[in-house]
Amino acid sequence: MPYTPIVATLGYILSPDRSQVLLVHRNARHDDQHLGKYNGLGGKIERDEDIVAGMRREIREEAGIECDALTLRGTVSWPGFGKNGEDWLGFLFVITEYSGTPHTSNPEGTLEWVPVTDIMRLPLWDGDRHFLPLVFDDDPRGFHGVMPYRDGKMVSWAFSRV
Repeated sequence: MPYTPIVATLGYILSPDRSQVLLVHRNARHDDQHLGKYNGLGGKIERDEDIVAGMRREIREEAGIECDALTLRGTVSWPGFGKNGEDWLGFLFVITEYSGTPHTSNPEGTLEWVPVTDIMRLPLWDGDRHFLPLVFDDDPRGFHGVMPYRDGKMVSWAFSRV
């Protein structure tokens, strides 16, 4: 069977001193699959845009700022992750420069600056605990992982660096 995932972006916006990251606390919609969790900003790529344009659009829509410098840190394939078992393929970025003032909330929840060192203490998807250290480490190589889900739970995690 061909792999036909939903293609999406996930961005982590760093403060100018790079000590904090802007996350969304998903606390606005009670029907949200991510309710209560913290997450980066992003979403589905539109048919007529490339990955970088999609990331910039999502950050503009969700945080009200413009990405001036961003780096692709890696990709994660999430087979079975969607609410109805859909497969997702995410492109993960770190945004190191932006212009504008970030919103304090969006339709998904409140936007909060969190010390990078505190991220792992937050309520996250279990799977995020595996790839987030790779997003924020000093290794210049990208990472590319696969994290299958079944019934809303992570099954396994594997990745390669290039």
